[in-house]
Amino acid sequence: MANGFDPRATASPHTAGTLGRESVAYDAGLRSYMLSVYNYMASGVLLTGVVALLFARSGAAETILLGPGILKYVIMFSPLAFVMVLSFGINRLSTGTAQLLFWAFSVVMGLSMASIFLVYTGTSIALTFFATSAAFLSLSLYGYTTKRDLSGFGTFLIMGVVGLIVAMLLNLWFQSPVMNLAISAIGVLIFAGLTAYDTQRIKSLYAYVAGTDMIGKTVIMGALSLYLDFVNMFTFLLSFMGDRR
Repeated sequence: MANGFDPRATASPHTAGTLGRESVAYDAGLRSYMLSVYNYMASGVLLTGVVALLFARSGAAETILLGPGILKYVIMFSPLAFVMVLSFGINRLSTGTAQLLFWAFSVVMGLSMASIFLVYTGTSIALTFFATSAAFLSLSLYGYTTKRDLSGFGTFLIMGVVGLIVAMLLNLWFQSPVMNLAISAIGVLIFAGLTAYDTQRIKSLYAYVAGTDMIGKTVIMGALSLYLDFVNMFTFLLSFMGDRR
């Protein structure tokens, strides 16, 4: 016995065929959209890694990042400025400008992250990177495929990020190794959760931007969100897995 109303039962063959073609077109568009997000995100991470490695090997990184002077603070806080401009100004930016800012952000982030090559061994950085990549792929796949609504976790996770920042600022004063370990553990968990949450959120946005001029900028912002999730998870995980020089 049939339960409820099934539109397929009363639709004409012509209507059913049209709906089927629209569904196929939507799925193909969604796959292309998500692939663009992942391509931008992965390319940004790769660019950051290359810049960080070259800057660290140049010798300039040790002089600038570990020495006195205001330039190291400019490098440290420049990525935040790019994130602020993209986040709050995306509606006023063209797609091309947003793309350019994303690549510039990736380069500046690479300069900032060059310090990890001065602190940790190359082997431990590589192992942590692969571990983070495996975790990121699994979590993002879960966020993409799950039928469970993860939006309820969004506010909780964002509040967790704010608390994490406050704890990190406090630990600059206390310099507690135990607190630093706790911050790293909580940081990994928070950004693991954000990876799944952001993936589902980015996927759901496609229904609103498909066929509009906002889709290109939405791709950039989605890539930026996943990039930040990956890099933060990597950084906190490196505190556990990294072997210091």
